[in-house]
Amino acid sequence: MELQQLRYVLAVAETSNFTRAAERCRVVQSALSHQIASLERELGTRLFERTSRRVRLTPAGEAFLPAARDCLEAADRARAEVTAASGEVRGRLAIGAIPTVAAVNLPVALRDYRRRHPRVHITLASAGSDDLIERVRRGGVDVAFLGLPPRVEPKGVQSRRLGGGELVAVVAPDYHLTENEVDLRGLADEPFIDFRSGSTGRAQSDEAFAAAGVQREVPFEVSAADFMVDLVRQGLGVGMLPAAYAPRFSDLRVIRLRDAPTRVEHLIWHTRPSPAAAAFLELIRADQPESVSRPGSAGRETFSA
Repeated sequence: MELQQLRYVLAVAETSNFTRAAERCRVVQSALSHQIASLERELGTRLFERTSRRVRLTPAGEAFLPAARDCLEAADRARAEVTAASGEVRGRLAIGAIPTVAAVNLPVALRDYRRRHPRVHITLASAGSDDLIERVRRGGVDVAFLGLPPRVEPKGVQSRRLGGGELVAVVAPDYHLTENEVDLRGLADEPFIDFRSGSTGRAQSDEAFAAAGVQREVPFEVSAADFMVDLVRQGLGVGMLPAAYAPRFSDLRVIRLRDAPTRVEHLIWHTRPSPAAAAFLELIRADQPESVSRPGSAGRETFSA
């Protein structure tokens, strides 16, 4: 069994197509098919069901795939550890982030990291906090930036608090509300544009309105802050954004909330960070010179930004 064979299996599993898998691996399809067939003979079972219309994993292939992925990740980690020992950081760094990161200037951090470690292949994906926690747990993402309600801590990962802040209401410039500061009860009759029900982004607002004894209507549910802002611009309702993030949209009017919902931003990472991930964590730590560390729960280091 060879690592290259495992890479071929993973590529076919992810693309469900031998031709696309061969293109991804930069080999001719016949060579890829031959290597997978050779591996199947060695294992004594087929990993894929092949028809003229589709390719899919067999039950044996489903069982084989997680171990194959672990082997490849272990090999990549071994290479990265060797190069890091010689003073050079290589490998890959998969970063995840909620769309409304405000505690860290992520574009600047990525720029600085690339300048310091040009041999690292960086990827960035945007998603919700719950999804990112699961991706980090499973090893698909190395580090991620989250926004959670104050009472919630990410579980199953290492984490660091980056700071907290209040949410504000945002409305179109000509929206009928004229106050610059209200309490949540004053917004009870307004239609809201918010994140989907059950998401951590939505929970921050829902919990605050519930605590204030206010029932609100949320006719527009979105999965991205930019889409929320687009709907707010059309005067369709009131949006809720972090106070540190809302100024990016200078065409919207901000309404401060006397009993504002709050959130805490976290940086999380896998329990065994790769050299590339460790270098990124060190960069973020260096960018927080005024941070004050204090004891946290097991697997958590907290500080205020």
